[in-house]
Amino acid sequence: MAVACTALATLASVAAAQGAIPPKDEQVAAAVLPLPPEMRAAARVLGYNAEGALVELRAGKVMTCLARDPKAPRFHVACYHESMEPFMARGRELRAKGVTNAAEIDSTRFREVKSGKIAMPKFPAALYSLTDGAFDPKSGTAPGAKHLYVVYIPYATAESTGLSTKPNGNQPWIMFPGTPKAHIMFTSSM
Repeated sequence: MAVACTALATLASVAAAQGAIPPKDEQVAAAVLPLPPEMRAAARVLGYNAEGALVELRAGKVMTCLARDPKAPRFHVACYHESMEPFMARGRELRAKGVTNAAEIDSTRFREVKSGKIAMPKFPAALYSLTDGAFDPKSGTAPGAKHLYVVYIPYATAESTGLSTKPNGNQPWIMFPGTPKAHIMFTSSM
């Protein structure tokens, strides 16, 4: 019975914390965690104010990092090169308007890239992320989180890069080839 009560108390604590908005310093520390240490201090950070709105928590340059969404069911933070901001911001805008289908979000953004409404980088642009696990503010780490590394190369293909379009063990590969969202996927085991 005591074990069941402890488990229920833990679940209640996790559920209560899920919607809680962490202090600004904690959001910033967690958001920049995917980046190499030497890049963390200069990164721009977007996070959540007391009302739950996404705001700039810290100005910065080169990389933009997103704090964990307090409404999301799992821990996820990501940092991407500033040249990807128009594409990423448009995705956030569409989701805020209630568009939840990933294919619809992508098709809208692809049309807008093609029309010139969204500018894409003309050079490779990195994205670093951590997913799952949980941020520990005391240690400044995210035990159990999985790393993912991506390099966006809009419109890249297997032919233009020499990379496969299918995952094969821990070799890099191109996802969404031939589209504005084309990117090289890397695993943390590489």
